[in-house]
Amino acid sequence: MHTLTEDQHAIAETTRDFAREHLAPYAVEWDRDKHFPLDVLRKAAGLGLGGVYVREGAGGSGLTRQDGVLVFEALATGCPSIAAYLSIHNMVAWMVDRYGTPAQRSRWLPGLCAMESPASYCLTEPGAGSDAAALATRAVRDGDGWVLDGVKQFISGAGASQLYVVMARTGGEGPRGISAFVVERDDPGLSFGPNERKMGWNAQPTRQVVLDGVRLPADRLLGAEGEGFRIAMNGLNGGRLGIAACSLGGAQDALERATGYLAEREAFGAKLLHAQALQFRLADMATELEAARSLLWRAAAALDRGDPRAPELCAMAKRYATDTGFDVANAALQLHGGYGYLADYGIEKIVRDLRVHQILEGTNEIMRVIVARGLTGAA
Repeated sequence: MHTLTEDQHAIAETTRDFAREHLAPYAVEWDRDKHFPLDVLRKAAGLGLGGVYVREGAGGSGLTRQDGVLVFEALATGCPSIAAYLSIHNMVAWMVDRYGTPAQRSRWLPGLCAMESPASYCLTEPGAGSDAAALATRAVRDGDGWVLDGVKQFISGAGASQLYVVMARTGGEGPRGISAFVVERDDPGLSFGPNERKMGWNAQPTRQVVLDGVRLPADRLLGAEGEGFRIAMNGLNGGRLGIAACSLGGAQDALERATGYLAEREAFGAKLLHAQALQFRLADMATELEAARSLLWRAAAALDRGDPRAPELCAMAKRYATDTGFDVANAALQLHGGYGYLADYGIEKIVRDLRVHQILEGTNEIMRVIVARGLTGAA
């Protein structure tokens, strides 16, 4: 994908307008107060952003992954933290739409698409992060249903979300023993740890999800028994594109802020923007972002067409875009001088928010493992 269609231009512009009006003016305040603006997420659902990839017949927007990266980049220009939560929510909504039975889809998708049922993705555990196949949460058959026990760690939206797609071990060791379940917030035995104190992403809660004898009926199994790891990984391919796009959006906003600051600020009798060294710095930042955007669009197109290399390209795009996004935001902070370090300018928040993108949805070291496996054929 090298050029955008008229529809894609419209999607990006409409989403950026939403971010400009409903996210950007409040982002610093939400970060400071650790406020999760569910009312604003429901407004976003009014634009179709609660079910970006969900089929239209089920109430979703039916957009492609190429469309989706435009949406999440545009959203993140207003607030990377809120955009990233919406990316995670949409990953869960896609999983329910893709792997759910007709009854499950009709039960959960309307609430997901309307953001009446915000969703969380529960894979990581205190002792199983990058090695996801080693997870210890168990689901044991009990009559017609299941009983779940375990702890999930670093769960975005935990406590505020209504639906949780939980990966639990139903069989033996390794990836083939894992199944996926849908847990609802009011299911008995489900509780949450305290809100984690974090470097960034303060506008969304991050908590442990504790499953203590959570009893689920049989119809809470998502997909087939033993299919959970494949479902989780397929969800993450798209999730990695979303987080990469959020990094580009945050960094693009930081670049634009830095350009505006240099145009206003004078030193040594001239506008800083007239200094060629600083112009070159801006040019390099813009070039790196454009290169990352091109790789991201290519990966999204590969995922849309079912290219066998799509997981590898998604890993490349996630690694490159999140590293680049952080570096560009950090450079924008430097270009602001001392003002960049002040909370009121919003630049240090972008830097803090984008730092975690190099860790979540698979650390960038794991992205390198995925790419290397593709190159070497190693298992």
